[in-house]
Amino acid sequence: MTQVSVLGAGNWGTAFSLVLADAGNDVTLWARREELCRTINERRQNPDYLPGVELPATIAATHDAEQALTGADVVVFAVPSQTFRGNLERWAPYISATSVMVSLMKGVELGTLRRMSEVIGEVTGAGPGRVAVVSGPNLSHEIAQREPAASVVACADEDVAKQVQDLVHGPTFRPYTSVDVVGCELGGAYKNVVALSVGMAVGLGFGDNTTASLITRGLAETARLAAAMDANPLTLMGLAGLGDLVATCSSPLSRNRTFGEKLGLGMTTAEILASTREVAEGAKSCSSLLALARKVGVDAPIAEHVEAVVDGRMTPPEMMESFVRRDTKAETD
Repeated sequence: MTQVSVLGAGNWGTAFSLVLADAGNDVTLWARREELCRTINERRQNPDYLPGVELPATIAATHDAEQALTGADVVVFAVPSQTFRGNLERWAPYISATSVMVSLMKGVELGTLRRMSEVIGEVTGAGPGRVAVVSGPNLSHEIAQREPAASVVACADEDVAKQVQDLVHGPTFRPYTSVDVVGCELGGAYKNVVALSVGMAVGLGFGDNTTASLITRGLAETARLAAAMDANPLTLMGLAGLGDLVATCSSPLSRNRTFGEKLGLGMTTAEILASTREVAEGAKSCSSLLALARKVGVDAPIAEHVEAVVDGRMTPPEMMESFVRRDTKAETD
């Protein structure tokens, strides 16, 4: 039997552990806090992130990273993207040289502008054929409730993508494969920024015309960046692009949309961060995605405006007014 370890016991890490368990795997779940591990093992639930969801006995939690990683055939990472490198540097000595590593994270590292698969390669020395990503419309609370969902497993080695696909294909979770790691990661990261803008529009009281316009132009912005980085444009039309974008922008379960709504209602970034333990990746990654777009010469007005609001240099009403006043052009330019 394949030994699977999931590092990160937040919403998505815990929900993905359920996906793996439902597909017939024994899972070791690493959590940062020892008391949370004790609760998971004794009460069979994660009350901090997925209260009321029963976890099967095939999920065992541990605070010991060495114990979690030793002998693992597949290692799944589900921690905030901006703290990932530091964590991985501590974990790397315990990861087998043959382990397949899977990223669930949706962000671009500040400073280096590295995607998460690139961080894995740099820190562990693993080639692209050992690094996969999972991305799609996968709101963790719905996944944990076993509502039907689909996703994409991407890896440069198609055989490895199929291996991970088989590992996670369960009664309510349908994975597809792809070799376009770049497109999947950019789609997953950029949709968080777009969701922040949509949330701000909702917080300001605007309706479906406004949000649909932002979603559509956000997809165009994402596709421009992906094309400039040699990703497959069709990836952005699929589950890791449009699918993830629609789910994140439309659902009140989305942390990024909720963060944007609170900005639209007048809260500051500092106030929102102080009010929750959950991480809205878009609030952190908007700066790195904007820098990445500028590096490759791509116009990124949504990322630019969202960063300005998150940093407190612009208000949400000013952002919406600025969008409308931009110079007009053909839609396909």
